[in-house]
Parts: sequence; structure tokens; C-alpha cells
Amino acid sequence: MSESTVGNADTDEEEHPWPHIKTMFTLVKVRNSSYIMRCLLCLPKQTDISAFKNSTSNLRKHVARVHPNKLSKYTDLIENHRKRKSSSSSDTPVKHAKIPAFAAPGRVTQATLDKLVLNFVCEANQPFSVVETPSFKTLVETLQPHTVMTRKTLCTRIEEAAKHKKNIIIKKLSAVNYVATTTDCWSARQRSYLGVTCHWIDSTSLERHSAALACRPVKGSHTFDVLAAALEGIHSEYHIREKVTRTTTDSGSNFLKAFRLYGEEKEEEATNVQEESDSPLDDAEDQSESEVEYQDVSAILDDNTGLEYQLPRHQKCACHLLNLISTVDANATGGAANENYKRLSRSAFAKCHALWNKTSRSTMAHETVERECKLQFLRPNQTRWSSLFLAVERIVRIHREQGEQAIRNVCTALKIKMFHPAEMGFLVEYAAVMKPVAMALNILQGESSVHMGLLLPTLYRLRDKLKRLESSCKMCTPLVHALQQGIQKRFGDVMKEPELIAAAILLPRFRTSWTTEENILNAGLDYIRNHLDTDLDDVTSINSSLSDEDDFFASMELGKSQVGELDRYLSCLSPAGMDLLHTFPHIKKLSLKVNTGLPASAACERLFSHAGLLFTAKRSQLHSKNLESQLLLKLNSDITE
Repeated sequence: MSESTVGNADTDEEEHPWPHIKTMFTLVKVRNSSYIMRCLLCLPKQTDISAFKNSTSNLRKHVARVHPNKLSKYTDLIENHRKRKSSSSSDTPVKHAKIPAFAAPGRVTQATLDKLVLNFVCEANQPFSVVETPSFKTLVETLQPHTVMTRKTLCTRIEEAAKHKKNIIIKKLSAVNYVATTTDCWSARQRSYLGVTCHWIDSTSLERHSAALACRPVKGSHTFDVLAAALEGIHSEYHIREKVTRTTTDSGSNFLKAFRLYGEEKEEEATNVQEESDSPLDDAEDQSESEVEYQDVSAILDDNTGLEYQLPRHQKCACHLLNLISTVDANATGGAANENYKRLSRSAFAKCHALWNKTSRSTMAHETVERECKLQFLRPNQTRWSSLFLAVERIVRIHREQGEQAIRNVCTALKIKMFHPAEMGFLVEYAAVMKPVAMALNILQGESSVHMGLLLPTLYRLRDKLKRLESSCKMCTPLVHALQQGIQKRFGDVMKEPELIAAAILLPRFRTSWTTEENILNAGLDYIRNHLDTDLDDVTSINSSLSDEDDFFASMELGKSQVGELDRYLSCLSPAGMDLLHTFPHIKKLSLKVNTGLPASAACERLFSHAGLLFTAKRSQLHSKNLESQLLLKLNSDITE
């Protein structure tokens, strides 16, 4: 099992991995190489934090961010534990762990050895030729006298293991009602690939699960029809074409056109089209009297009518849009009133870029920064979200912690003009304004704990934070206005979409507390009521044991009970955890449907990051099928039968 739950973690000291901090954190479960710890300081709110088995840094970050007044206590506990550990280790000599003797015949079978070697190659991003190196053969044969398989055999075994893993994923997805996917394109070594990841929520544990589905080569131009055909083929291959609620991509024009032509329409759009297409009764009678005309279906499908492929609803990546807001829209501040801001911004960032360029290209500059600032500067990267904010924040942090003289010494050594106090004040304000945007990006690009219902509360909270910053800013007011206009421009329609509003309401942690706009909440509540009734009609239509008259009026009483269930859900005072949904079965079913999707395509970006570690310059001739097999085995290693 890759995950286990710990019982009575509060009382059993032996089961707690770090007993010295058990007054602040308790162990909930063990997942692969990490512990899931629950913060006791957040009670009654249940806050779970993932921490690696060999580090408590994530726990310290949580205390520093959420409970700063308890940080000193946490630090004392850690330091006291280290002192006790060092004193005890000085008394007794450290014994090195012995490698168990595998010399006994039959201890490890050849099949087990082959499986372990395969797992090592996939998880460690090793080339297939590693099994033929003399040192690796000597290592394995010394520990266990078995034959090491050849490179060709390893390729065959990896392909077979990938097929088996694919069947396991298909079996798991067959038991799921709602699925969401993310997709994107990636180019490396003069080759292009389409990546697809899959996400769903377990109806019993209400935990999110993910799987990498494909990393397929794309030949020729990445036109809308090529992408639509490839994506539909992958959905059909895993038998999820009818289950996908939304597919999240970036705002590339090819993806937008593909989903505009072949994607599922929004309900309000479909309703409008239906109303416009209804013909008068007289026209219908005239048509009934005319002769039936047969059409060539193949000719219809060749005219880009949107019938060739079937794609799900489209969701633009919220992180990609926020990145556009923080870069493109933030730089589009115009008007005579913003000339001072532009002049100050250009001057400050010119010095920043000079500092970043010189410190990243010279070893002497690197050593100077290390000596004077005790921290290195971060260089912005266009392909990484929030990189500019992080780079500016690092300069501000060094200035705050090490003082102005440290920055001055570096600028003097590198022959760069020193920042004027007004320019440094501008950078401080810039970091303060962009911090809420960066926080929103970090929240939405999550995977294991993110739902579609998180999108609108995050955007509304970001809008409120920017509004409060208007009064406190002296130099960056035009930047605040540009960000506000960018949010309205790129998310205006999204923030009024009834399904997304309903998704937020159907998350117990938010319900109706994330906005005070009554018209927004009413739109979401109307959506919920209408779709609870829709689910109800599906249930009553299946119940054939009722007479025609009873069946006709059956939904009236059930409808009242479901509306009452919604009211009880909204007024429930229980802790706002996902487990609350188990109490309201109809609410839970609709919540799973609208919250399965992801607001960002960061999962697909992570897939490509792992692919880049495999598809290196030395492995540029790696076959696309072998690349996909090794990649999927690594990313889906936690998915078992």
C-alpha cells in the first residue's frame, strides 16, 4: 500500500515521527515518502500539511505563516531536541547500518530482481543502457548472484509494464463518474509532444487522484483539428470521453479554436441556440409536407461543422491568465498621469536587470553577492510564473535584512549604478502589490487539494486585496489599476458563470461566505436547485415500480426534500471539511461533478518537466514510445491495483 492511516496518533508517541513537536502537530497518515500532519494550533479547523520524512521545513513554514506568535516556541522545541540528540550521540558510538546478506540462494528471485531494476531505471530517470555498464552489473551480481537483463530486454519489459499500468488506470477510471483532464503542447530536441493528465475525486474518501495519460508526438503543424483529433483519441483510448467534465488548457489560439468548434457548449449558450432555431408551427407543417432530402454525411463532416470530433467543456488556465495580467496588462499602464510611474519603473528595473545579468554570468560576481548579501539574487524566467515577483522580492529582502550597504557594495563591485531611495521604495511597493497575485498563482496551480470551486473565491479575494492596496500605495497606484482592469478583462465573464459559482458554494469551506454580492450567490444557488431537480428527474424516470400517476407527481415531494437538503447544507455549523458532504448525498453528487475540474493546467506542465529530465541531449535519439512508457511508469508509480 502507498498510503496508510495512523490511528490514535495523538496518544501513541511511538507512531509520531517527531514526538518533540506532538503538542503542535499530530500524524494523520503516511503517504509514500511523506507524512501528512495535522496542525493542532488551527483547531477546530482541520489543516493538514505534507512534510517529507526527513524534513520538518514545511511545518515550520506553516507556523511562520499562520501562527507567527508560536514560531519561537516551535524553534525552541526543535533546538532542544537537537541538543538532546547530539548529547546522546556523543555517549554511544554511531554504528553504520549493515547491508543485509543476500548470498543465501533463493532469497531474491530473478523476477523480483528484474522488477527492482526496472523500477530503479524509471524512477531515477536512468538511460536503458545503464544495465549494461560493468559497474552496475558488478553491483547487482555482488549483492545477488543473478543475471542482469540486457538493454533490449529492459525496453521490452518497460513497454509491457506501461501497458499493464494503463489497464490499471482504465479499470480505476471505469469506476469513476466524473473525470477532468489537462493538456498542453511541448517541444524539445526538434520534436513536438501533446501531454494529457487525468484527475478525479474519490467518492468515498473525497480525495483527489491524478494520473498521467499520454505524452504523444505531434507531427506537422499544431492546428486546431490535429490537436482535437489527438485529444479525442486519448480520451477514447482510456474510455473517458463521456465522463470528462472539463479540459483545462492555456489560451493558445489553436486550443481555443479546437474547443470552440468541437467542444461542448455552455448550457446558457445551448439554450439560446435552441430558442433561435425553433421554427413557427406553420413552417413545421410546410416542412412536413415537403419531400425528405438525404445528405451525404461525409461531406457534412468535411466542412468544419464541429461534428468531426467530440471534446468536453473548455477551461482556460487561470494561472496562465494571471501571468498575462501580471506581465502584459501590468506593462500596459497608459495616460499622462502614469508617466512618473513609467519613468520610475523603467529606471528601477533597468538596474535590476543589470544586477541579474552580471551576477548570473560571472563567478566573481557570484562570490561577491554571497559574501556581501548572504543570499543570491534570483533571475526572472519567462517560462516560470511569478519569477519576476520572486526576483524583486529577493532584492527587497536582502535590502531589509542585510541593509543598504550590502546592495551598495555589490553595485560598486559590479560597476552598476546604485538604487536611488525612490527606486528602492518603488521595488518595495511593487513587491507588496504583486504578492497577492503570486499567492493566487500558488494556490491555483496546486493539484492534490485544489478544486474548480477554488477559482472564484481566489479571484474575488484577490480583487478585494488589490482594492485595499489602492489607498496605501504612493508610487504603484497605476499598477494596481492595471491589475484590476486585467482581472476584469480576462476573468469578467468567468466570475459570473453560474456553474463556477455553484462549484464554490458546494465546497464546504466556502459555501456563501466568499462574496457579499447577492446576485452572484443567487445565480449559483439557482444553478444548484435546477441541477438537483435534473438529477431527481433521472432518478424518478428509472423507478418503474410506480404507477403512471404516482410517477408523474413523485418528483414534487423529492424535490422539496432536496431543496431542504440544500438549506441544511448552507446552514450547517459542522467543521467546514470535505467530509461534511457525506451528510448530504445529493449535494455531494453535484459537488463532485462541478468540482472535479482543475482551474489550471499546471499538472501538464509538471509532466513536461519530468519529460525534460528524461529527454536530455544525450538521449536525443530516444524513441517516443519508450519516452512515454518510462515517463508514465514514473508518474503513475503510486497507482496500484
